[in-house]
Amino acid sequence: MTLQEKFEDAVKRSKSLTKRPSNDTLLKIYSLYKQGTKGDASGKRPGIFDMVGRAKYDAWAKLKGTSTDQAQEKYIALIDGLQAKE
Repeated sequence: MTLQEKFEDAVKRSKSLTKRPSNDTLLKIYSLYKQGTKGDASGKRPGIFDMVGRAKYDAWAKLKGTSTDQAQEKYIALIDGLQAKE
């Protein structure tokens, strides 16, 4: 199984988690997904009144310089860890 296939499988598995992860973990999942699919954060940072969008953007921007492969590997490991705790 290639890294891309493992990543796509982890994305599918993330949608079927029985326990809702904490908000911090959800931000980590989101940011690793974006970094693993789009690369470094792009576009304008959301405004002060869009707190959720701003938190998501900031979490993604913290991963600047992380390769897509590294982000995908971390995403897979995170989802595997969450499933092991269920």
